[in-house]
Amino acid sequence: MSLAETLDRLPESIDRALLTAAVAVIVVAGALLLARIWRGPSMLDRAISLDVCAALIIAGLGAKSAFARDPFYFPIMLVLAFLGFTGSVGIARFIAVRDRPLPRHGTDRPGNGGRRGRTGPTGTGDGREGTGRSDGPEGEAR
Repeated sequence: MSLAETLDRLPESIDRALLTAAVAVIVVAGALLLARIWRGPSMLDRAISLDVCAALIIAGLGAKSAFARDPFYFPIMLVLAFLGFTGSVGIARFIAVRDRPLPRHGTDRPGNGGRRGRTGPTGTGDGREGTGRSDGPEGEAR
């Protein structure tokens, strides 16, 4: 093999080495991802892991497409990205509704007589108009 043939094949061998390294990183990330899904202490950790799983599948398809030099998988990758995004948003909304804090009972501030703050137009806390403080004709409080 001559030096010219070796130099002609050098970019191809570098491409293969980089793609092999990329696939190895994707496999290691997939193994760590499965551990996070299995051990995740909260539902949010598992939801994020499933989103990352979709990203790893897309990365694997991209590596396969680059290795084969075939653009066949590009539309599939696009659809998977859309499904991963919509799934993540749906799961996040579900978790946000489920983990919403309960309304507080009692007082918001000490010394306001059990009212929850200024909810009505007069600040009575019960939402009824015309109760509480009234202003005189001059606009001053009586």
